[in-house]
Amino acid sequence: MTDVPAHVHEFDWPDRVVIGTIGRPGARTFYLQARTGAEIVSVALEKEQSALLAQKVDEMLDQLRAVEGNRYSVPDGTPDELVDDDPLDPVQEQFRAGTLGIGWDPTTAQVILEAQPLPADDDVTEADAPALSEMLRVRMPVGTARAFTRRTREIVDAGRPLCSLCGHPIDPDGHTCILPEL
Repeated sequence: MTDVPAHVHEFDWPDRVVIGTIGRPGARTFYLQARTGAEIVSVALEKEQSALLAQKVDEMLDQLRAVEGNRYSVPDGTPDELVDDDPLDPVQEQFRAGTLGIGWDPTTAQVILEAQPLPADDDVTEADAPALSEMLRVRMPVGTARAFTRRTREIVDAGRPLCSLCGHPIDPDGHTCILPEL
């Protein structure tokens, strides 16, 4: 079991929670960003972490939708009023996520996302210690969670197009196609 982080960035009913990117396809940095009022926390993620997070949240919502006649009012799709296609708020990276977790709070009907920093190298200095004791925890209602997963899938899919011959990404600078041997 891991130690309890010294500082938890907690967003219980955020004004906004999204995944977005900075950079051009092929060189994008993904961020999980939560905002309440003027407080904004941005955590860097890998593309694969972003995609898996959206997939697992959608799977959880689908399971909850089937429970006892959908008693948590989980929407099948994204409510139009919750669609968020705006760019990220100004980004100041808090940390790079290593461990991500999802959970469910039935008392508030909220999905819980948690992000913890990458583990430290063996040569961690005292100056690095404060950053290692952080965590981001975001609680969001089911409609917001559906909007979150929709946007995340769109962001992930907006990367470089894939070559129809070899399946590898095509860079803006060109592409050397590596065909599989027959």
